[in-house]
Amino acid sequence: MAHAKPYPRTSGLQVVWFKRDLRIRDHRPLYEAAQRGPVLPLYIVEPSVITADDFSGRHWVFIEQSLRELRQRLADLGQPLVVRQGEVVEVLERLRHAKAFTLWAHEETGNGITYARDIAVRQWTQAQGIPFVEIPQNGVVRALKNRDAWAKHWEQRMRMPQAPIPSALTPLPNVDIGVIPTLADLPIAPDPFDAIQLPGEAAALECLDSFLNVRGADYQRAMSSPVTAWTTCSRISPHLTWGTIGMRQVVQATRARRRAVQLLSPEEYAELPGSWQKALSSFASRLHWHCHFMQKLESEPRIEHESFVTAYDGLRQTNPDFLERWALGQTGYPMVDASMRAVAKTGYLNFRMRAMLVSFAAYDLWMDWRDFTHTLSRYWLDYEPGIHLSQVQMQSGTQGINTLRVYSPTKQAQEQDPDGAFIRRWVPELEAVPGGYIHEPWRMPPLVQQEVGCIVGIHYPHPIVDHKTAAKQAKDAVYAVRQLPETRAEAQRVMARHGSRSRRRRYKTTPTSKPAVKASPSLFDAKP
Repeated sequence: MAHAKPYPRTSGLQVVWFKRDLRIRDHRPLYEAAQRGPVLPLYIVEPSVITADDFSGRHWVFIEQSLRELRQRLADLGQPLVVRQGEVVEVLERLRHAKAFTLWAHEETGNGITYARDIAVRQWTQAQGIPFVEIPQNGVVRALKNRDAWAKHWEQRMRMPQAPIPSALTPLPNVDIGVIPTLADLPIAPDPFDAIQLPGEAAALECLDSFLNVRGADYQRAMSSPVTAWTTCSRISPHLTWGTIGMRQVVQATRARRRAVQLLSPEEYAELPGSWQKALSSFASRLHWHCHFMQKLESEPRIEHESFVTAYDGLRQTNPDFLERWALGQTGYPMVDASMRAVAKTGYLNFRMRAMLVSFAAYDLWMDWRDFTHTLSRYWLDYEPGIHLSQVQMQSGTQGINTLRVYSPTKQAQEQDPDGAFIRRWVPELEAVPGGYIHEPWRMPPLVQQEVGCIVGIHYPHPIVDHKTAAKQAKDAVYAVRQLPETRAEAQRVMARHGSRSRRRRYKTTPTSKPAVKASPSLFDAKP
């Protein structure tokens, strides 16, 4: 979709404000600014953002290293990245006293802090008479009235030509480029995080290329297992989150690869490993879902703090002890604990296990999504507020328009980690447990527990709750609220505003009886 208005023909200093767009490829604000005058590329370390409840040290480590690469890439063009610390309006105010400028930036769909900040920046630039140009960088449409034409808008944007890299930037004399702070320099708590994914634009491009041409062959089949997903999934989501690659780049590269595969002869295709046609088709659909979920937060920012259907607010009461044990991976359910410990250490978990973690928190432990959402947002290296908030609510049943997804942690373990390799890696207390008991160690006879050195209740906890009992009670409680007239009315409003038009007929917002509950694949696969 073309920009609604022509970009202004300004002159003089052009300030390009980098946020979650730490790259030079397909960076429309950078390119357009470079056509109009000398560019001051600016990144602002905002105290309100980095000390927020949803931010963590691993986020900054990824940002910091990406900034260092971005600074060098911009320096190669002629003008390195300038870094300042402070709230944005304060930094821009100091800059204004030094020189008049035009401000360029990408639109952002973030948390309430960045939402309020962007409003403040727009108000300030208007008051100062400073031109401020904001440009979309993905498929999220600002000021969208309804979803009827959203898919068309998304497609138009994805088909637009990528913005070229500027041929050169004019060096700015006597400009202090500033220091890129390390984690130790900032008021952020230490993060026991083992980086398993390289940051930066070069790593993003290599990651996408290796997936589309090598790693992705078995994507559709292998993405649900935490054993195979580490390499089979694209792993591009942190790069999309922090903007070291753009959504348009990923979509166009995926489509080019699909066309190349489709042009192969049957004999040539048969020689390829895996099932590339299914893999690429599945991956392409998830790129669409990525922006679909972000659009929900853009259209309704209140969902950061309120349920989509407010009738569910106050339904759950969080047990602090349950929250702590869940966050530490000490629930007594091996797959839950392995998944939580894995993401706490690495920042990554595949979509099926993410959904299981939220399902267990919301149904088995009956916790309010608002009490555990930031535990996960701080863990995810690819934390994207729009996707995260929408998914946590959907998995908790508070969106009101989806079938409840209640995952059995034992069944998931048996299906996705049949040999217990993932569990043994992340829950070493269970390393010597025989295969017949690895998914349910509480079933081990006392003599076996002694023989393997794992006494349930001492070395590894008993199950925190009984899954069948807790899940049934939770579903009954949710369905009781779902039957209320006011709940049905709210669910209809949610569907009208946020529902996917391609799936609209599949959802029943006014059920007359309990719909069937099944643990179907979650749209946490919006994280490609």
